[in-house]
Amino acid sequence: SVMRLTASPSSRIVHLGEPAIFTCVLPPNEISVTEVHWYKQTVGKNLKLIVKLKKNIEPTYGPQFSESRVFVHIDKNYSNLTILRTTPEDEGLYHCGVLDYITNTWSGTYLSLTNYTVVQRPTVSDPLHPGDSMSLQCSVLSDSDNKTCPGDHSVYWVRVGSHESDPGIIYTEGNRQDGCNDRPDTQSSPKSCLHHFSKTVNSSDAGTYYYYCAVATCGRILFGNGTRIQIGMFLLRSERGNTVIFYNIDSPWMETLGLCSVNDRFC
Repeated sequence: SVMRLTASPSSRIVHLGEPAIFTCVLPPNEISVTEVHWYKQTVGKNLKLIVKLKKNIEPTYGPQFSESRVFVHIDKNYSNLTILRTTPEDEGLYHCGVLDYITNTWSGTYLSLTNYTVVQRPTVSDPLHPGDSMSLQCSVLSDSDNKTCPGDHSVYWVRVGSHESDPGIIYTEGNRQDGCNDRPDTQSSPKSCLHHFSKTVNSSDAGTYYYYCAVATCGRILFGNGTRIQIGMFLLRSERGNTVIFYNIDSPWMETLGLCSVNDRFC
C-alpha cells in the first residue's frame, strides 16, 4: 500500500491564537479509503503524526498531540483538521494521507503565523480630479507579547491600475515607528501604529487604481484590504462644424483626447 497525500490550499496565514483549519479531499472511491493520517513537518525535521482516524472509530493521536489541541473530522468526501488555538510552534507544513493502492503523490498546506493585523481606510474614495488631494491611512496592530520574530515592521504603499500589468511601489516609509503607540491603554491591548500616505493627483494619474498598504515583517508581506481610487480629467468640448473635439485642459499642451460627430448619439 502507499499513501496518497493531498491538502488544500498550499499555504495560509493565520493570526496567533486563532484557529487554523485544513481540509483534505478524499478519493471518490470510498471503498479504497481505509484510514486517514494527518502529519506535521517543520523545516529540517521528519514528519510527525498528528492523528490517524477511520470512520466510526475514535481517533488515535500522535505522542505530541491530543484532542484538547486539535479537532478532526471525516466524512464521505473530505477530512478536516482544526488547530483550536495556534501557538508559534504550530508553524509548519501539514499533510493528510489517505491509504490506498493507486498512486503516491505528495502535497500539503504550509501554515504561517503572524501577530500583525493590517487595517486600511478608506476602502473606497470619492471620485477625484487633477489638483485634488488624496489621503489614505493604514493601522498596523501587533501583539508585542507574542512576537514571532525580532525587529520592527516596514511599510510600503503599492498602486495597482486596471491598465497596468504589474503593481508598483509608489512610496516607502521603511521601518519608521514615530506613529506608534508603544503603551496601549490596557495590558491586553495591541500595539498600534498609524501610517499615512497623501499626494496631489494630476492628469497623469487619470484612471481607476487600487492603493494597498503593504507591511513587511518576519520574512513575509501582509496587505491591507485596499482603497479604490477613481481619478478623472477636466475636459473641454469644442464643436467645429459637424465634429466635436475633446481636450484635456489639465495637459500643458491641451492634449486632444478624441473626436466624434455631432450626429453620433454617443458623442
